[in-house]
Amino acid sequence: MRPAETRSPAERPTTTDPRTLPALCWAIAVLATVAALAGLLWPAGPGPFPVETVRGERVELAGTGLYFYDTLFTAAGSRGTDLVTLVLGVPLLVLCTLRFRRGAPWAGPLLLGTLGFFLYVHGGYALGAVAYHRLFLLSVVLFSATLYTFVLLFAALVRRGPERLFPPGTPRRGPVVLLAASAVVLVVVWGAPLLAAAVTGAAPGRLGPYTVPFTHALDLAVLVPATVWGAVLIARGRPLGYVIACAVLVLEVFLAPLIAVQTVLQLRAGVVFTVPEIVGPVAGFLVLAVAAAAVLWGLLRPLGRSTVPASGFPPASGGRSGTDRPRRGEP
Repeated sequence: MRPAETRSPAERPTTTDPRTLPALCWAIAVLATVAALAGLLWPAGPGPFPVETVRGERVELAGTGLYFYDTLFTAAGSRGTDLVTLVLGVPLLVLCTLRFRRGAPWAGPLLLGTLGFFLYVHGGYALGAVAYHRLFLLSVVLFSATLYTFVLLFAALVRRGPERLFPPGTPRRGPVVLLAASAVVLVVVWGAPLLAAAVTGAAPGRLGPYTVPFTHALDLAVLVPATVWGAVLIARGRPLGYVIACAVLVLEVFLAPLIAVQTVLQLRAGVVFTVPEIVGPVAGFLVLAVAAAAVLWGLLRPLGRSTVPASGFPPASGGRSGTDRPRRGEP
């Protein structure tokens, strides 16, 4: 038997039980459904009430539902996120998991991006994007489950060889341009207000009773480096960049329905916006989502014509699939 380091990616044995990833995905789907339903259906309370923040600012808290101690803006936005998770996120997670189990090669990258969406949402809930509530432990469990499932799947895709999913000839320009543009937009949209706040000494807008602007920090610390990393790798002809790109692009596709639904629920809750504050984000994220969907389709569509084993990865010529075991007497 040849040493593992001399084998091609197709010949290297997988270290994860093939049932582990689907089982984790089913658990995430169930728990995320429970969390989303709780956010939408939790019994109402007395309604909005004013409080004074440690900075002396007067804000209104929701005073109702699971997000009782969040501002009207954040509580309504969180319910919008729960609705999108329930209507779009969970069904997509179920579909990708089913197809991944049956060996569809496009399902692995798409499942990675879907898990990235759940990681983004529940990482925020667990780390401070919303105020503490009675289902906080559920948010922590979901954050942990999505984080480690995401890492396991990413490692599996890398181990099996990204070049098998994205061979030479896979489009480069579209993914590179979109990823680079996304990084620039995130830096401008989130970085500029933080820079202005640092210069003036004032708190960023809509910070309210919260300690830090969590979304700004997460996007600048995680998403911007990921998009830049993916763009650089693709530009250099490294297939790993496409795996990273799929994770980012799926999240960007989700942004359009997220922003639209959040805005509608925030308006219904009484949050005041100017017309530019409504049209700008909705239109901007819609354009970004459409572009991301187009690029993602261009990357995954060729994979739909491949035939694959039950491991969820396309077979390499001359090598075993990730689930094949050597017979007695074979090297």
